[in-house]
Amino acid sequence: MRRARRRSVNTHSRREFLRAAAVAGVAASGLSSLALGCGRPAKIRVGQIGTRHLHAAGKMDAMRASDDFDVVGIVEPDPHLRAAAEASRSYAGLAWLTEEQLLRTDGVRAVAVETEIRDLVPTAARCIAAGKHVHLDKPPGESLPAFRRLLEEATRRGLTVQMGYMLRYNPAFQVCFRLAREGYLGEVFAIDATMSKAVDAAVRRRLLPYRGGSMFEIGCHVIDAVVTVLGRPSKVTAHNRSSSPLNDGFADNCLAVLEYPRASVTVRSAIIDVEGEARRQFTVSGTKGTFDIRPLEPPHARLSLDAPHGDYDAGDHEVTLPPMRGRYEGEFEDLARVIRGQKTLEFSPEHDLTVQETVLLASGLPVE
Repeated sequence: MRRARRRSVNTHSRREFLRAAAVAGVAASGLSSLALGCGRPAKIRVGQIGTRHLHAAGKMDAMRASDDFDVVGIVEPDPHLRAAAEASRSYAGLAWLTEEQLLRTDGVRAVAVETEIRDLVPTAARCIAAGKHVHLDKPPGESLPAFRRLLEEATRRGLTVQMGYMLRYNPAFQVCFRLAREGYLGEVFAIDATMSKAVDAAVRRRLLPYRGGSMFEIGCHVIDAVVTVLGRPSKVTAHNRSSSPLNDGFADNCLAVLEYPRASVTVRSAIIDVEGEARRQFTVSGTKGTFDIRPLEPPHARLSLDAPHGDYDAGDHEVTLPPMRGRYEGEFEDLARVIRGQKTLEFSPEHDLTVQETVLLASGLPVE
């Protein structure tokens, strides 16, 4: 007889909590063990090019607060953007450099590229040509061939391009990826994801040049997570609408359907959703269980299983997660370990290329 389902609150065992904490904090733990007996390794010299990207100030804050990086300076060739940045606490006291000065600064090993979206890949290509590792914000432009060439050149030179998909380092997503990979959920047959927000008129004007709309701008985050769980889809269909009374043609209300041989995925992304950030979700359904993250930040996760698996009983569980320190800290801790040769980046160039292809298709954009 099938066991009756029951609700179990905070049944995450100490062992499972510690395992989740290790997943979410692997970079920090690795560096701590390295430091035993020999002191912390020298900080990695890094710079940032661009202040235009919506994540630019947050990335700079994370690097400046890090014990792993020494920020040598910031590049912003646009005088209006530079003036605005100079008034920001995120950039206070930093040296303002030209791109050439930054790339020639002694000891600089990595560059965070935070430009306008259309300039991300060309700027990253110049950094790779100068022998620097790159943290590249998302989405990496509208040209799949250009992004492919960037990744190929970085690979040829033995350099890393780390994409700025912040949810990769979100503790709920890290637990979700592990449970799906280890079979807790059975065969995944559906993912339902929503990544929305409301933006003001100024942000909307900045996004207007990008034909992929909201799916291209923020839906890409959850598409990256879908590809992590299920890989490359066999078919992607975009259903993009412009629903704002502004009637400016911007695709502000987007739905993409991703098809797999034995699974289907829906991704919604709108920038006119007044409750969008609170309703962001990522739900993975399998033949043995479901993992539901809602909201995404700060993350809250629930797990349902039809039978005991590992440290979990059958039934519904509120999943205890390690504290989320911030959006971007995990990215840069991981990048530091990669640069120091302690590990390779878990998200391969092949993965990133598949994500970009899927993002473009989901945004109604060409891939060649």
